[in-house]
Amino acid sequence: MLQLFITFFKIGLFTFGGGYAMLPLLQDEVVRRHHWASEEELLDYYAVGQSTPGIISVNVATFIGYKLYGVLGACLATLAIILPSFIIISTIAAILDVYMQNPYLNHAFAGIRIVVVALIAATVWDLWQKSVNCKLGYVIFALSFVSVLFLNVSAVIVVVSAGLLGFAKYKISGLNKKGGK
Repeated sequence: MLQLFITFFKIGLFTFGGGYAMLPLLQDEVVRRHHWASEEELLDYYAVGQSTPGIISVNVATFIGYKLYGVLGACLATLAIILPSFIIISTIAAILDVYMQNPYLNHAFAGIRIVVVALIAATVWDLWQKSVNCKLGYVIFALSFVSVLFLNVSAVIVVVSAGLLGFAKYKISGLNKKGGK
C-alpha cells in the first residue's frame, strides 16, 4: 500500500495540465512499471473516469486503488494523487499576490503550458491508435468531433451516444457470430 501511495503521490506531483496530460505518467507507472493494470484496463478506467463526475485522474487513481486493495486502496490512491495539488495550490495561494507580476514566473508558466499541450497531443495520438481501429470507430470519432467542436453538443450526450453505438455494435456482432440468433 505504501508503494501505491508513493506512486500516485509522484504522479500527482509531477503532472501539470489535468487528466489528459497525466495519461503518459499513468501508463508508465501503472502499466509498465508496476503492472497493476493492462493498457486496455487503463484506457477503460480512463474512459469511465472521463464520463463520471469528478477529475479524471482522481477517478482513475480511485479505480486502480480499489482494484488492488478495495475501499482502503481507493481512499489511499485518491488521497495520494490529490495531496500534491493541495500542498502546491495552498503554497502558491499564500504567496501569489507577491509574485504574480514576476516576469520569470510568467515565462516559466508559459513554458509549462507548452509542455502540457505537447503531452495532451501525445496522449490523443496514443488514444487514437488504440481506440479508433474500425469503420465504426472512424464514424464515431468524426461525429463526436463535429458535434462537440462545431455544433456545441454537450459532451455528456456525445459520450452516452458513443457508448450506445459501441454497445449496439457489440450486440450486432454477437448476433452475427451466433448465426443470427
